[in-house]
Amino acid sequence: MIKGQSKFGAELDSLADFVNFGVAPGLILYFWQLHELNNGGWIAAMVFAIAGGLRLARFNATIDDPNKPAYASNYFTGVPAPAGAVTALLPIYIAFLGMPKPPATLTALYTLLIAFLMVSRLPVFSGKTVRMRVPPEMVLPVFVSVIFFIALLIGYPWHILSAGSVLYLLSLPLGWHSYRNHERAAAAQAAPPANDAQAGPAPFTPTVVDTDQDNRPTRLN
Repeated sequence: MIKGQSKFGAELDSLADFVNFGVAPGLILYFWQLHELNNGGWIAAMVFAIAGGLRLARFNATIDDPNKPAYASNYFTGVPAPAGAVTALLPIYIAFLGMPKPPATLTALYTLLIAFLMVSRLPVFSGKTVRMRVPPEMVLPVFVSVIFFIALLIGYPWHILSAGSVLYLLSLPLGWHSYRNHERAAAAQAAPPANDAQAGPAPFTPTVVDTDQDNRPTRLN
């Protein structure tokens, strides 16, 4: 709002994200259950925190990449850190719903899976370039729906977080498929037409000069 953003602020923001979305979820999972595995649980928590830091560092390093294709701006490379933090805590949501607590080994493997998704090259749909304009007649229904969703989240937080985490993980293959379609379309558009590529250079046809009607010297013919 005050137009005071800077490179220093961007790096400070990434540092805060590393603590909030990398260190904090890892420690929460460790104190909640991973400590039962002793060093194994601590390693899983540390790997998750480090993966969050690497994910943020790669985002900062590639945000101004001039070679990035236009369609790639609508996708993240790997699961973003906030989504990774939310989905990593899924075992806790399930336990708070009254379901049996998953084994500590399973929780550790799930934590490592989310860490891998954060540092992977998997294209994840971001929706940053999507611009939605709400028609005037739809403002009230949209407003009521948002209020209803917030009330639902407040009243049933573990249900909403559990369902949202599962749906998000299930949507990852759809983002990868969409990115591949854009990639193929761009490659097909950049490739030369098949007929031109296979035709090759035109054969050389020598010009036959009629020397009887040519006024030039014979040596030039």
